Amino acid sequence: MLDDDNPLLPHGGYENLRSYHVAEAVYDATIVFCNRFIEKKSRTHDQMVQAARSGVRNISEGSGAAATSRKSEIKLTNVARASLSDELAKDYKSFLIGRGLRVWQKDSPEALSMRERLKQDVYQDLPPASPGTVRLTGLAGLSDFVAKASPELAANAMMCAVNQAAYLLKRQVESQSREFLEKGGFTERLYASRVKARGMQREPHAPICPDCGKPMRRRTARKGPNAGNEFWGCSAYPECRGIREMEDLGGGKPSDESDQSDPSDKGNCI
Repeated sequence: MLDDDNPLLPHGGYENLRSYHVAEAVYDATIVFCNRFIEKKSRTHDQMVQAARSGVRNISEGSGAAATSRKSEIKLTNVARASLSDELAKDYKSFLIGRGLRVWQKDSPEALSMRERLKQDVYQDLPPASPGTVRLTGLAGLSDFVAKASPELAANAMMCAVNQAAYLLKRQVESQSREFLEKGGFTERLYASRVKARGMQREPHAPICPDCGKPMRRRTARKGPNAGNEFWGCSAYPECRGIREMEDLGGGKPSDESDQSDPSDKGNCI
């Protein structure tokens, strides 16, 4: 966590994201799948592995870029999503269709069961397996499952995992976009931090705010009956709206009363 005075935006911590864990499992399992079912010298082998790698590495890169650019964070997170959803998932579907294997519909019993197990690293309360049965025990066991399952089971399991990662990344992009609209980006934060730092620098002879005790700054009224006159305003404005009249320190006279002449002069005009 960063304090309010640090101009850098909150960043890092991607290792704790569920989207990262799923994308990382997809990358590891894709390597196993491609080494088992795709000719290693083929272009498809390399493209599938690179798409899976893009899905996981762009999450970490976007998390680091967030320190100085919300735009880069959103862009890289969406690149991760697109690599998985628009490229890798379609490659797995093409694998199944090209070999005449069944593509599970997203609401089929098999897909629903597979997606449920992928929600946990280790799925709880699984019944004992029959000897020789290959089954998915959770996200942490995805690579092992792909290494042993039939091509149809392995490819459909990967499609479920890829779609889960892509969905989580879509939600992540939406959340990042909302935060940017609500809080702004690095430029705004940098400017606010600079203004605050300058405001905390006490001018010579500047008084202390009567409300919060922080240094005050010279300000000039822009409207109202005192427009153009200087006064002391709290450096913590707008959080604190404490003001004081400008004292006779060579800084002007802010109030209506300070603009009045000395009454003793009125009878001595020549």
